[in-house]
Amino acid sequence: VFTQDEKGNPWMSVACEGIGASVWLPIKEYWGDEPDMGMTLAITTPKDLVGVGNGKLVEWSVKKDKNIFTWEVKNPINSYNIVPYIGKYVHFSDEYLGKRGMLTLDYWVLDYNLEKAQKQFQQVKPMLKAFEHWFGGYPFYKDGYKLVESPYLGMEHQSNVAYGNGYQNGYYGRDLSGTGVGLYWDFIIVHESGHEWFGNNITAQDKADMWIHEAFTTYSEVLFTENYMDKNAANTYIKGLRKNILNDEPIIGTYGVRKTGSTDQYIKGANMIHTIRQVINNDEKFRQILLGMNTDFYHKIVTSKQVEDYISKKAGIDFSLVFDQYLRTTKIPQLEYEQKGNQLKFRWNNTIKNFRMPVKLKSHSTHIAPTQEWQTVTLANDKAVEIDDNYYIEVLKK
Repeated sequence: VFTQDEKGNPWMSVACEGIGASVWLPIKEYWGDEPDMGMTLAITTPKDLVGVGNGKLVEWSVKKDKNIFTWEVKNPINSYNIVPYIGKYVHFSDEYLGKRGMLTLDYWVLDYNLEKAQKQFQQVKPMLKAFEHWFGGYPFYKDGYKLVESPYLGMEHQSNVAYGNGYQNGYYGRDLSGTGVGLYWDFIIVHESGHEWFGNNITAQDKADMWIHEAFTTYSEVLFTENYMDKNAANTYIKGLRKNILNDEPIIGTYGVRKTGSTDQYIKGANMIHTIRQVINNDEKFRQILLGMNTDFYHKIVTSKQVEDYISKKAGIDFSLVFDQYLRTTKIPQLEYEQKGNQLKFRWNNTIKNFRMPVKLKSHSTHIAPTQEWQTVTLANDKAVEIDDNYYIEVLKK
């Protein structure tokens, strides 16, 4: 990306997750392999510009009329996360005492946006607090945490997060959920930083399994909202996002050819996770699963099957059919029911063979366990049934 800032200064960076880093960097283009010991990136710029790379700045030298900035990464890194930024940058910094000690926070922004950045980036510490609570310690303490103003909206470049959200809350000033909740925080700071845990720490082996990156990171927005605001706001946000689901093709793509599935890997995937959380029905157990993933898969390459099996094992619930339904089809389970007094008749429609998933009756504070066959249960009273809408399902009342 070659452009100019508002004052006409040269400004460039790279954003290549889709096409791959090999378009600008001679490198093997395969998600399943990363350099074990990190990398070193030297950026040469004109004397009036600054070059920012991943990790920490280990040397800044001047040769004739050029600056040479040498950046070093200590941890494994995805090839598409390697990025240079060059611009008329100024720097400010902070520290965060987190779960693994003192984390350096570095911010590189265009010189005329310094004051805006100092205000907007105050959201970083609440974000880190929330994510370390839900996911465990930030995965790259040795490389630090960094936000860099970019000539595009944003990207999860490891220890070098691209920020181009205009120093405003929401998704460039919009709330993707349409509920108003998403305007209380900066989407790019939250979402792109969430990828440090899901995408950068835990990385899919094949692009077809990119839901591992995007579904969990989209759900990180929900978990941040829960910490930053409250659980009601978080539930409102995730349900509001559903209007953006397309159900055009399965979430999992085609293996072996660098092909992702539907963009539903973001919001539908997050709603699948939210649904699984309801089935587990124990928020602390759910949190321990997320913490466990970021410990047991720390700096690792994984497959969808590994993640699916891990969640089922740690939850003590077989979610294999749930994953098949939501990841590998476009069908949304439809709960059909009929109520006569305190008699409730119900079944699943529009599901894969043998699909089963318990659902909470919000009206009666109890659960039912529908299958594809009609069942009838006797309720405690004849109050009108209300299905908990935190499950991503369709409901058909006869």
